[in-house]
Amino acid sequence: MNAYPITALATLVIAALMFVLAFNVGKARMKYGVKAPATTGEPTFERIYRVQMNTLESAICFLPCLWVFAAFMSDCWAGIVAAVWIVGRIVYAVSYQRDASKRTAGFAIGALALMVAMLGGACGVVRALLAAV
Repeated sequence: MNAYPITALATLVIAALMFVLAFNVGKARMKYGVKAPATTGEPTFERIYRVQMNTLESAICFLPCLWVFAAFMSDCWAGIVAAVWIVGRIVYAVSYQRDASKRTAGFAIGALALMVAMLGGACGVVRALLAAV
């Protein structure tokens, strides 16, 4: 399946981002003495943990929408949308880890990319369904 190389690359970058965020949680557990399965304790640890979990929650919704967008609209545009989402999540992660009140810009960037993928994918599916009628 070579039809979607840009979207495939973006998916791998997203997986790498999620790995790095999980690794950061492990480092923070050691640094702040928060033993698994605990998810509370030192506020800095809690922010690092929330970044990982919030990104995981967002990726679960974003990735299927991205692939539908790629399949029914454009691999290239899907890659651009994915790049925006990735940048948004990185901005979100860096901001949230420093100060929870500063996470809005990164969240908004990621949410915008998610909406583009979702609505664009939906438009592409509807267009394909109408063409089949």
